[in-house]
This record gives sequence, C-alpha cells and structure tokens, in this order.
Amino acid sequence: MNSSRRDFLKQVTVLSAVPFILPSGVWAAKKKPNDLISMGFIGMGKQNRYLLESFLQRKQVRVLAVCDVDTTRRNAAQQQVTEHYKSHPDISIPECKAYGDFREIIGRSDIDAVCVATPDHWHAIPTLAALESGKDVYCEKPLTHNIHEAITVMNAVRKHKRVLQTGSMQRSMEEFRVACELVRNGAIGTIDRVECSFGPPGIPCDLPEEAMEPGLDWNFWVGPGPMRAYNSVLSPRGVHDHYPNWRLYKEYGGGMVCDWGAHHVDIAQWGLGMDESGPEEVRPPEDPKAQNGAVLHYAKGVRVIHTNGFGAHFFGKDGEVKVNRGQFEFWLNGKKIAGFTKREDGGSLSSALTLVQKEYLQKARVRLYESKDHIRDFLECVVSRKRPITNEEVGARSATCCHLLNQAYYNHAVIKWNPRKMCFAKGSGDPKWLTRDYRSPWSV
Repeated sequence: MNSSRRDFLKQVTVLSAVPFILPSGVWAAKKKPNDLISMGFIGMGKQNRYLLESFLQRKQVRVLAVCDVDTTRRNAAQQQVTEHYKSHPDISIPECKAYGDFREIIGRSDIDAVCVATPDHWHAIPTLAALESGKDVYCEKPLTHNIHEAITVMNAVRKHKRVLQTGSMQRSMEEFRVACELVRNGAIGTIDRVECSFGPPGIPCDLPEEAMEPGLDWNFWVGPGPMRAYNSVLSPRGVHDHYPNWRLYKEYGGGMVCDWGAHHVDIAQWGLGMDESGPEEVRPPEDPKAQNGAVLHYAKGVRVIHTNGFGAHFFGKDGEVKVNRGQFEFWLNGKKIAGFTKREDGGSLSSALTLVQKEYLQKARVRLYESKDHIRDFLECVVSRKRPITNEEVGARSATCCHLLNQAYYNHAVIKWNPRKMCFAKGSGDPKWLTRDYRSPWSV
C-alpha cells in the first residue's frame, strides 16, 4: 500500500456530519450516457447476495469489489462474481477484489456506485463515505438507524449531487402504485386513516455470549454500536440462507417497526402524498407494554395506525383500498369492485389491476412515478442523473416515520413533530431520541 493510499484510509477512519474530506484525485469522474457502471458491494449477507445476482444480470454493470467482515461470506461473494464472468467470456473485467473493510471500496476511484446491505446500524456510515467520495448509492431500507442519520444522508446527497436509491422496492410493484393512485385521485373519497401491518418495536439486546470461530471481525461488525459479546443470532457465521435477527434489537436494528414498517409505512406516505413531509404528532398506545397501536397523526386529522392486518389498508369516506405483495382489493360503498388475494378465489392480480386502471384511472389527474424494476430504475438514474423512485428524501422521511413510532413505544410519550424542519416541535421530545451514542472511532 503506497503512502498516499495509507493516508487516505487514515482520513476516513472517523466520520461526522461532514464525513471526511477526500484528496481531489479520488473523486469519481462525471459519467457519459453510454459508460459502463462499475460497482462495489458492502455487506454480503442474504439480501446483498440477491442484489448482487440481480446487478450482475445488467449488461451495463461491472462488479469490481465485494466487502464483508466475515471471511467466508466475502470469499463466497467474490467467487459468485468470478463464476458469473467466467460464464460470460465476452465480458472482460479486472479481477473482483474482496475486502474486509468498506473503506477499501470507497477509496477506489474506478468504482462509480456502491450497494450497501449491511445491518441497519451500519447503513449511514458507508453511505455517507460513498457520497462524499463522489459515488452513487443503492442502500437497503430502512435508509438509516436513526433520524439524525436520515437527515445527514439526505443533506449529503444534495450537497454532493449524487444519486441514491433506497431498497423500498414495493414502489416498483404495480399493485402498490395502482393502490396509491386510486387514493391520490380521490377514488375512495377523503382519507380518514391508513392501517399498516407489521411486527413489534425493537428490544434491548440481551443475548448470551457464544464461542466464536476464527474468520469474523467482530469488532468491525459491532462498529458504531455498543460492544457486546458475540452471539450467532446477530451474525451467523459463513453463508446462511436466512435473514439474521440482529434486526430485532434496537442497538443494531429497529425491530419489525423498522423492518417491515419501512415497507408499509412507505406506501402510506406515498398514498397520502407525504413524500416531502410527514406526521405532525405521534401517539403511543395506552398500554405501555403494547407492541402495536401507536399512531402517526398527519394534517387534517389523517392517521397512520400500526396494527395487525393487511399490509397497507387505506380507509376513505367512500371506500377502501387494501394492498400487500401480490394482493390488492378496491371497495366502494361496501362493495368489492376488484381484487385478488389468493388463487382459490379465482381471477388474477393482473386482471384486477387492469380493470381498476381502465375504469377508475383512465383520466387520472395524478400519475405517480412508474418503475417496473427497482434496480433498473436506479441504474437509469445513475446515467440520467435524475432522482429515482425511492430517492434520498423518500427513504429518509419513511425511515423517520418508523423511528418516530419506535420512540413513542420506547418512551411511551406523545411526540410533536415538525415535518418541514424535521425536528421536534418546541417543548416536545428529547434530542437524544434523534441519534445514538456512537462507539469510537465512528460517528455521524
């Protein structure tokens, strides 16, 4: 490693609200419309293996690097890339490098974009590093681990004029777009509430210590979170085919409120036209031990309620729209107009959506961003420099809704929120609820 590269890696050790200043030679060059897009992947668990496979299928993408703190996972990801390009001898690329430190990817000027699919507590730091280095970012949902990070990422995208796509892929599924277009065009009348179904808030991590085999940099996995003894629930060793339950614990995730909530609350935001705004108040359930029932209160009395039910369920003065993955129902005045929830009922999702679009959206005044492929949308925007369907503001504000719900549960408090300024209203909340204590040397 030459001295200039060693100096660069020293520079990026500690990140703050302005993460770091880069040497001018590290900035990515402006792209021409027909350029290939070279990428690096950070965090090679189950979700990023799926994303890696999808990006590898795109003819304009070249994967140059992968990164994981687990030796087996990063070597397996490197092998996945190598085997893919071996089976496509017409594609010539340099060797795919495997790193244990994401800063090695950030430091490469030949990488245009990164895909971040780490545990939630690691989303913001490599994302901010990539943005500062002139790279575009595809980052999994929820975009950040707390509200302070959400605001910081949103500002960094704007400052550095980068493209960011949040992995809230439901916006690229037709059933969700059609559902939200019905709501936005007044098909069910004035909206009273949206019920969103997902699991409980995060809990403190109390897992017992387990013996750890060599090959995992546990200190790096914990990163900005509080240090604790290793447990395989947080980071299963090697290549595993399940989603690890670090997401249940508030130190590293946000429970199901931030996991599935980031999907369905995002659809509520879309349907309510709140992509540039959000709730004005958050109320916890009456029972301090309850794990659902918290409510986001929006302008004009509209509520988004955390419940157990049917994905995202919009209730209007004249009807209802219910949507989940592969499921959709449209009701007017107590009568089901169209829908598909299971094959045994006959019909198809496609036919239900076609009927509704033909009969109720033919002359719609509101047309929502249409994306049929979440990854393709990101890649097209990397070239065009337009904002993708789940851009930084969409991702940050939807994540903020989830974090506000969690804070209402954690503190059993009514929270007054200023969605325009993205801060607590005067006299409400505690600044500590917006952020976390970062373990040195990491900070945002």
